[in-house]
Amino acid sequence: MLELRRRHVRLLPGLDRREFLQFGAFASLGLGLPRLLSGGEAGQSEPGRSADRRDTSVILFWMAGGPSQLDTYDMKPDAPPEVRGPFGNIDTNLPGFQVCDLLPRHAQIANQTAILRTISHTYGVHDDAQHLVQTGYPLLNARQRGQQHPAEGAVTSALRGPNRPGLPAYVCIPEDYATHAGFYQQAVYLGSRHNALNAGGDPSLGNYKLPEFRLRDGLDVTRVAGRKELLSQIDQWKRDLLVTGGAAREAFDLDREPPAVRERYGRHFYGQSALLARRLVEAGVTFVTINLYERDIDWWDDHYTIEKNLRKRLPTYDQALCTLIQDLSERGLLDRTLVAAYGDFGRAPQIDSYAGRGHWPWVMSALLAGGGVRGGQIIGSTDATGGQPRDRKLTPGDLLASVYHVLGIDSHATVPDRQNRPVPLVESGEPIRELF
Repeated sequence: MLELRRRHVRLLPGLDRREFLQFGAFASLGLGLPRLLSGGEAGQSEPGRSADRRDTSVILFWMAGGPSQLDTYDMKPDAPPEVRGPFGNIDTNLPGFQVCDLLPRHAQIANQTAILRTISHTYGVHDDAQHLVQTGYPLLNARQRGQQHPAEGAVTSALRGPNRPGLPAYVCIPEDYATHAGFYQQAVYLGSRHNALNAGGDPSLGNYKLPEFRLRDGLDVTRVAGRKELLSQIDQWKRDLLVTGGAAREAFDLDREPPAVRERYGRHFYGQSALLARRLVEAGVTFVTINLYERDIDWWDDHYTIEKNLRKRLPTYDQALCTLIQDLSERGLLDRTLVAAYGDFGRAPQIDSYAGRGHWPWVMSALLAGGGVRGGQIIGSTDATGGQPRDRKLTPGDLLASVYHVLGIDSHATVPDRQNRPVPLVESGEPIRELF
């Protein structure tokens, strides 16, 4: 038995003596290496995988807080000042489409993008709306009840896995914000091994460190309360253990990029996060979520001083997202990489007394580019104030179904919940036909 363990240890780099001894403790509970690496409980199988494992990936700019459609992709230049807002509009290379004048790079690549202007729902609280948009399932009082369904990145991890062995399937930059109410990016009943790998902090900082691909501190069977908790911790450790090789470490190492490339993306959080995301999908990661959040810019919940906030935030967002799309195209990666940008809802049609816009779930915009999506089109239109869909009303379920379609995942597929009941990936929704 000891010789068998040694043979397996040689096949799994990064296991030190302490970890080897802990693995021996796992074995004493009947959790040998084959079961560790195959799913834990006897008879438990991997959730159903898609039969179509195309080499596609997704980079999601998760715009938590809800970006303003009226100040980005659904300008209303002829509306009253309190509706059209404080910014000018500029023409793009897509005839008839204008964007905010703080998005000049968007204007240059508009013919490569698809803009969805009429995504609509009724959940005006961040937590409830973010649960809906990230998971495809509505949930009232989500902050109190906690995440109930897996996020799109976790579903991708379960049904597609990584595009290259030795890489994680799902990564969040800088982290998955599991402790922050409202982000809802966890795997829930799919198992902790399908949670996002934390990318290790803000990649624009000089002290950025690569993720630690090792057994996390405190994983000791003598400290674990029960078998269920033990299996959960082993599940996540197993995922980390399988990405200890050089390919994963190299993918996360931004210092390997030429200084000119790093400057092109921008030496700020958005830019370096986008560059890191490109490195990750190029190496074989399937789903990367960029949580657009940093202290000096904050998230997209612009209740106050929206002009000041967006003058600071939109230029860096513009540089990061558009450079990413162009770089992927130049590298021949755009056709198989979907770049998406959206948040939990839109903003109110009128600037209020606080010089901001309130929550507005009835209409929001989303940008999609690459991944086989037909660019150069605007799908749906809104009324004169940008507050209600005028035609082609879409739902968050339609948006998620479209993302899954890019990945070769059938949005009507089911995965087992904790009671082994089949649960559809989204409660309702179909891939948006104009995109494909």
